Amino acid sequence: MAKKGNRVQVILECTEHKASGMPGTSRYISTKNKKNTPDRLELKKYNPILKKMTLHKEIK
Repeated sequence: MAKKGNRVQVILECTEHKASGMPGTSRYISTKNKKNTPDRLELKKYNPILKKMTLHKEIK
């Protein structure tokens, strides 16, 4: 039987890439604890298309 907990998978999408209008997207999958961080997650991650570190925000 699987453990039930507060940890859920979230999808992070690049904000700068969306605004640039270039084709493709930069997305990462991460996990977060819903109890400790109820708001949307924001992390600096590497965007391989823009070739630099950009801000990625949680979607959905």
